[in-house]
This record gives sequence, C-alpha cells and structure tokens, in this order.
Amino acid sequence: MLLTRRSLIRSASVFAAAATLPGLVRAQTRPLRLEITEGVIEPLPFAIPSFIARNGAAADAAADITRVIAADLRGTGLFRQIPDSAHISSVTNFDAPILYPDWQAINAQALIVGEVEQQGGRLIVRFRLFDVFSQQPLGDGLQFVGTRDGWRRMAHNVADQVYERITGETGYFDTRVVFVHEEGPKNARLKRLALMDYDGANVQFLTDSRSIVMAPRFSPTGDRIIYTSYESGQPRVYIMDVASVSRRPLEAVSAGNMTFSPRFTADGGSVVFSMEQGGNTDIYRVPVSGGARSQLTNAPSIETAPSFSPDGSRMVFESDRTGGQQIYVMPAGGGEVQRISRGSGRYGTPVWSPRGDYIAFTKQERGRFHIGVMRTNGSEERLLTASFLDEGPTWAPNGRVLMFTRETAGANGAPAVYSVDISGRNLQRVATPGMASDPSWSPRLP
Repeated sequence: MLLTRRSLIRSASVFAAAATLPGLVRAQTRPLRLEITEGVIEPLPFAIPSFIARNGAAADAAADITRVIAADLRGTGLFRQIPDSAHISSVTNFDAPILYPDWQAINAQALIVGEVEQQGGRLIVRFRLFDVFSQQPLGDGLQFVGTRDGWRRMAHNVADQVYERITGETGYFDTRVVFVHEEGPKNARLKRLALMDYDGANVQFLTDSRSIVMAPRFSPTGDRIIYTSYESGQPRVYIMDVASVSRRPLEAVSAGNMTFSPRFTADGGSVVFSMEQGGNTDIYRVPVSGGARSQLTNAPSIETAPSFSPDGSRMVFESDRTGGQQIYVMPAGGGEVQRISRGSGRYGTPVWSPRGDYIAFTKQERGRFHIGVMRTNGSEERLLTASFLDEGPTWAPNGRVLMFTRETAGANGAPAVYSVDISGRNLQRVATPGMASDPSWSPRLP
C-alpha cells in the first residue's frame, strides 16, 4: 500500500529510538536499525538499484533522484552504498517480489527500490524500503508528488524517510542553509547573502555585494532570515522574507547605535540582538511586528551571541564580564545569570541544540580554534574539531550534525563551510560556489 507523507504509519519495532548519548554506530539487523553505542563504527550497507522510469520522460529524473538519495545517505557516515556492479539481481518492476537471497549474498542489509513517473510537468515518485535479512518491508510504501523542477526535494524526502526508519532519528536532508558568499582578496572581500540546499545545490543569491553582510539566521519556521548589514556605514540588523527576498531594518533601534548578532526567539515572534550604547554592549529584545525594546542584560561588558532553548524558557550567550569570553545561561526574560563554561581558553558563539540537550560553541585555546558541544549545565564538554580557525556552529534540525566556518591560514587564507557529526566524526567540506562563511541551517521544509 502506498501512502502520502502525511499518512505514513510507522512500525514501532522498526523505528525504535536510538540511545540518547552520542557515540559510535553499530549495524543492527534484527530488526534493522542503526543504534548509537560506544562500539566500533560499522556503516550499514545498503543497495539502491536505479529507480525505474515508468515512461521515457521520467528517465533522467529517475537517475538523478537515485543519485541524490544515495549521496544523502552516504554523506551521513552511517551508511555504505553497495555499488551497482556488485548487484546480482536487477529491479525492473516496482511491484515484483524481492529476491532476498540475491541481496543477502552481497551483504546488503537495507534495500531501497523505487519508480518515477512523469505526467506533463508533474513527477510522481514511489519508493519502498526492505530489511534484507529479516526479509520484510520496513514500513509502508510512500509516494511523493511534485513539479519536475522539484525532483531534488523529492529525493531528499525519500532519503529522510529511509534515515528515519533505520535510525529512529528525524531526517535533515530536506533543508536549506543560508550563508555568506565571499569573493575577492582577503583584505577586500565582497560579501553577500546566499541560500542553498543543505548539500550545496540550488544556490540563490539574496543580496548584492555592495555592502558587507554577516551572521544570517533563519526564523524557527524558515520563512524569514535575520542578518547584519553595513550598508548604512555601521552594523544594523535587517529582516528578510525568504519567498519575496524583500527586507526591512529592525525597528526600535536608536539611530547611531551599532546593532549586531541577531537571532529569532524560539517562537519567532521577537528578535534578540546586541546593541552598543555609550561604549557598553548589552542584549535587547524587540517584537518582530514592532514595539518597544526591552533590555535583557545589564553589565559593564560585551554581551552578545544570544540563542534560545527550544522551549523558549532560557537564553545562552557569551560575555567577557569576568575578563575573558565565556558562556552564560539566564532566563529568557532576564534575571539571574549562570556561567556554564568551565574549561581553559575562550568560549563564544553558543547555540542551543534543537533537541535541547546540548549547546554548541566555538573555543579558542593555545592558538587553535575548536567547535565543541557541552551539556546545558556545562558538563561533558567535548571538542569536535581543531584548526587554524573554526567558528560559528549551526545545528541540523535533528540535533545530530553541525555546520561551521573553517578558514585557512596565511595571506591567501579562505573560508569554507564544513559539517561534522556531534560524535566528532564524519568531518567533511560542504560544496559551495566559491568561498563561504556564517552558515545557518533551516528547519525541515514544509
């Protein structure tokens, strides 16, 4: 039976949740799943024969969709694709019985089969997922319908469903990333906002390069972006509508005051930002729809980089109130402040995980920069990366992967976007058209 995405019914045995502690990955085959343990990484081998084209018009789309699904899964570091050249069986009919012994013989644990049909400008994509060793389907079949131009999103949706059925975690492939595209020499960089799929495809430029832009951040619903621009000669916060690419400056900001480091609150109804007044920088909050601003911090120091817990009750930020950059947590509306960073070195750019369990951060220590994570009370600090300059983490919507900026040293040093699993594994560069920095990951697209 084929179901729409909204009516998908999960099997409890198949979708058993993974352990809550991050660690390494071990393949489980009865029932099929990837369980997060402290064992040895063993990516789960999967086979994905090229999706069947129901008609000639769908041939190119079928091949492209198959390729993107496989790339999504391989890119997690949790799955290993068995090459087509090793396949014993071929799949030429979507409804034909699965010849499980042929797939067992090549040690495939998961089998993905699908078909694509094109009707005018519309694509219909169907897929099924099978546990090869238990010889049973993993959940019901699923169908996606969209425009021909939307084939990549349909591929990401299929990959999300495969990922979710095998890991029990929410997928993150059908997402976008806003970032700062950079070009030119290091001492005269031109910067503009750009938007891309999570894997670097479908790049769209949102601003020109006449003014420096920095620190773009998505709203919780993904329909707006907030960022800092220098077009007025000093940093000022702007809000952009993603669909129309229209923008406006943030209201309730005093003329002549520098505003920067903006972020939406957890409900998207307000914006928090840093504002400099009289040589002092504090964090303020203002409704997106307009109104009076409220001051959240009040200290003779630099308070910046605010980020909210998923439930909106608490805010994490960085401050040098004790002499060096450290990370603090306080109630969202202001109140008692608690320092949570306890190690040596300087800490900055804290970001609360969408799951609520971790805070990611940038750390500088002994001439090296790191991306790290810690529990929300500051315990269990773990450094995931180390380089000349790593900074500015942003979370995938499932809270399992981070993107960040890595810049190389020297006069020709250049920034690029990288991703890493919260276990510290699967570090890889994200494809972008040229230099890129300041990524911000969207929620799953509707």
